This record gives sequence, C-alpha cells and structure tokens, in this order.
Amino acid sequence: MIARRYLLPGKGEGFIFLVAGISLVAVMLGVAALIIVMSVMNGFRAELFDKIVGLNGHAVVQGYGGRLPDWKAVLKEAKATPGVTSATPLIEQPLLGSFQGRVEAVLVRGMTVNDIRNNATLKAKVVAGNLGALTPNGGKVAIGSRLAENLGIQLGDSLTIINPAGRSTPFGTVPRQVSYQVAAIFEVGIYDYDKAFVVMPVEDAQTLLLLGDVVSMIEVETINADQVSAILEPLAGKVAGRAIVTDWRQMNASLFEALAVERVAMFVVLSIIVLVAVFNILSSLIMLVRAKTRDIAILRTMGASRAGLVKIFMTVGVTIGSLGMAAGMVLGFTFLFFRQSVVNAIQFLTGQNLWDPSIRFLTELPAKPDPVEIAIICLMALVFSFLATLYPAFKAANTDPVQVLRYE
Repeated sequence: MIARRYLLPGKGEGFIFLVAGISLVAVMLGVAALIIVMSVMNGFRAELFDKIVGLNGHAVVQGYGGRLPDWKAVLKEAKATPGVTSATPLIEQPLLGSFQGRVEAVLVRGMTVNDIRNNATLKAKVVAGNLGALTPNGGKVAIGSRLAENLGIQLGDSLTIINPAGRSTPFGTVPRQVSYQVAAIFEVGIYDYDKAFVVMPVEDAQTLLLLGDVVSMIEVETINADQVSAILEPLAGKVAGRAIVTDWRQMNASLFEALAVERVAMFVVLSIIVLVAVFNILSSLIMLVRAKTRDIAILRTMGASRAGLVKIFMTVGVTIGSLGMAAGMVLGFTFLFFRQSVVNAIQFLTGQNLWDPSIRFLTELPAKPDPVEIAIICLMALVFSFLATLYPAFKAANTDPVQVLRYE
C-alpha cells in the first residue's frame, strides 16, 4: 500500500514523478531495442542459413579442378554414410547469359530433375512459370528474378548461355552458345542468388559444358547441420585424394562469423541503454527517499521495521523496472510485427533506400525472436532494477527518526 502511494505523485513531487517516468521509458526503450536487434540478427542468420543450405546442402563433395569423374561411386559412398539423409549430383559453372544484346554474368547450376522439382527453397519461391516444365535435354531453364530484371527477359523468352570453352577451330577457340527457353522465374530472397542463378537439368548442363558423364560435386544433407563435420568425417577419409568435403560453415565462414561477432557486440552495446535506465531509477529513488524523510521517520516511530522500509523502496524500484520491461516487450513485438512497414515508411519519408538487397543479401528485413534470449533480456532488466534499489532502500532504512524529528 505504501509503495503504491509512493509511486503516485504527491504534492510538490511532480519532478520526482517525472524522473521516475523517464526511468520507466528508458527501461522500455532499452528492452525493446535489445529484443528488436537480437530478433533481427537471429532472423538474418536463420534466413541466410535456410536459403544457403536449402540450395547448397549441408556440405559438398567437390572434385579437384571442378570435376568428379567417378561421381557415381562417390555418390554411393555418400549415401551409405551414417547420418546422411540425401546426396545428389550437382554442376556449377560461372558463364555468361545474353538476351537481345544485354549480357550478364550467370552461375549455371545443373541439378537432377527430381531435386529441382522437390527442392523446398526453389519450389516455394517460384514467381512465374513452373519448375515441372524442366525435363532432361528439354532446352528449358529456371532463372532468378533479378537476373530476369537485369536482362529484361520474360517467361517464354530464349536465354543464350555463352560458354567460353567452346570448340577449337583453325582460327582459335569459338565460344559455345546455346539458347534455352525460360520456363520458370524464382526469387529465393538472397540477392546474389537471384541475380545470377540459371537452374537446368544436370543432363543439359553436361551437354552445355561438354563434360560427358561428369559432375562438379555431390551435394549432401545430414540429420544435423551443426554436427555435419563429425558426420562426414568418415566420408572425407574415403574420398581423400579424389575429392574434398566442404561443409556450410567453411563455404560461408566469413559471413556467419561476422554475424556472430556483430550479434554479441550489439547485445553488449544495447545493454548499456538498460544500464543507463537503471541509473535513472537509482536517482529517482534517491530523490524520493530525500523527499520522504519525514514520512520515513514517522513510520519508524510508529514501529515500522528497517526490513519493512527496505521492502517498500525495493518494491517501488522493481515496479518501475517491471513496468518498463513489460512495455518494452510490447513495443518490441509491435515493431517486429510491422518491421517491413516501418522500414518502407522511413524510406518514403527520407527518400533514402535503407534496404538495398545487393548490400543486405536479403530482400526483406527478417526477424526470429528467441524465447530464451528474450527471457534473459527481461531477467537482466529486472536484476539491474533490483540492484538499483539497494542503496536508496538501505539509506531509507538507516534513517534516524530522532535526528529528523527533533525540531518538529
């Protein structure tokens, strides 16, 4: 009851109430900022992981020189490895794509027809056409939306793929040019993929690259992406000298390490906001204790214990921190729900492109709240708020009523 009374402004205590209100808002902003930033960072990692691994698998068994002649034997060994859920042959080769005089660098990706049609990352992101139209030696391909935009190509148009390693003539090597009909356009959501990928059946890629019955690599998926190195260790030993096993961490090491470092750095920096808010709680409680000195002395003469006074001021401080934490959670989740609308609104008001996919990798701002992290953030705010109440609470408990009331 007394703590509730002290939370409301009394006569001449408007300034103390204002400082307490500022403290609550500061805690709210700090908690909201931590929840938003950590959720966005988690979303970045999850989106990149899902889409990169969705197209590249958990690991690849790559032949030396980009060729794997005995790929059927390696494929059999990969499928027989415990913990491997799937293994499929793959061809990747950077080439050139041309349409009506426009030329763009492309990454030709030859996949089995079954993998093309059942790949969750591709199947869910088709914006035009149908992946089912791609058949072995059918002369049809699927391309990324950014590549289609850059070339000005539409569904049904013919894309010319230029292979510099063409046929030899008395006048030198003549680049090989083959035209393919665009049967599908997809938008994975990763800019580098959408602007370069040309997906075709592996048989068409072998013909285009003059490989014969050879592939570039074997794409492997396992039961646990985090344990991929341990799972594929036996396979790496079997293919040593013929091929090398590279997992998703090694293929994207710099990107995921940078995200991990930035995630920790942002958590530490934004935690300072909560710490500043806690100092505001401390200062408001100190002012409240000074303003309530006479009240405290009277309570002591009426028999209030020191422990009781400590509880009163601890309750006041923790209540401010708890209300700020709850408001911060509401604000944080509200921002995350409308995050893309907020980004679009800021872009409209400022006239600046805040979300360039060529820089951000992803086409939209991602978010993935982690319940454990949110619980840690809330607990941290409560612990800091509690610690801030200790000095003012004990200061109030140690008030000597004789000294305060001797001249009353």
